[in-house]
Amino acid sequence: MYNYTLEELKKYFLNINEEKYIASQIFDWLYKKKIDSYKEMTNIKKELIERLEKDKPLEKIKLIKKQSNDDVFKYLFELSDGEKIESVVMKHNYGNSICISTQVGCNMGCLFCASGKLKKVRNLSASDMILQILFIEGDIKERISHVVLMGIGEPFDNYDNVLKFIRIINNNKGLDIGVRHITISTCGIIPKIEEFMKEGIQVNLAISLHASNDELRSRLMPINKVYSISKLISVVKKYINQTNRRVTFEYIMLKNINDSDDCAIELSTLLKGINCYVNLIPYNETDDKFKRTNKKQILHFYDILKKRGINVTIRREFGLEIAAACGQLRAEW
Repeated sequence: MYNYTLEELKKYFLNINEEKYIASQIFDWLYKKKIDSYKEMTNIKKELIERLEKDKPLEKIKLIKKQSNDDVFKYLFELSDGEKIESVVMKHNYGNSICISTQVGCNMGCLFCASGKLKKVRNLSASDMILQILFIEGDIKERISHVVLMGIGEPFDNYDNVLKFIRIINNNKGLDIGVRHITISTCGIIPKIEEFMKEGIQVNLAISLHASNDELRSRLMPINKVYSISKLISVVKKYINQTNRRVTFEYIMLKNINDSDDCAIELSTLLKGINCYVNLIPYNETDDKFKRTNKKQILHFYDILKKRGINVTIRREFGLEIAAACGQLRAEW
């Protein structure tokens, strides 16, 4: 049932000779009242409830483990088929932000990311993604106001389900989360960026860049061997022109790998004149292969970009103590 958009649900009821307005009633029960059983739907006739229980059972997500530290909460969930995923909630002064997973495993293989060590098992359905939000809202007894698709998986490798998920949570009869409070992070699947720019959805787009030249990026991120930096920058410029939306470039700071002055200068040259900002991310160590850049060098790298006219921020760190930070999510604890 959670896989239906409102329009799809209206068509479903018309096809079974029911009134289409029932779809809005169902959405109200699912996303506003957040019921656990069809039997709680007091304005739906008994015969229809029995049919829904048989044909469209309400999916469940099972909590395996939860960890918390200050204002960060990490959840390990088991899906209906036994597969496991993680989600993270961060409490901010502007609301509650959830980082959700979009796949079981990931095929992108970025060397610095723990999430990619498990190869892709399957895509998550819209339902799998929505249930992460609904469970956590029930657990923390507060509304989720912001959603980032930055957990396990590459969102644009699961394009159709991700778009359906966004339409459901954005619908004012659904979870009513504003599109400008939703961010998709991609490592740069160019055909999907081109497709996404035609959707007319004002969702925030973040590009995992992490290097300023092809040689280094191809070593860190296999996707670059298919879609080079020059091709990626070209499609980003096209995206900005068509959508009039600013793009974020994510840049993980890896000690003695991509954090030199030369890298900063090269990065600023690459991004000069683009309506974007760079989000410098202190690396969260997951093994001995990479080390984090020290704070002094991160600030120096920041200063070089700033002085060369690049809008830049340093990401505030959340969840490092419970392995809930960027690049640390995995399907097992």
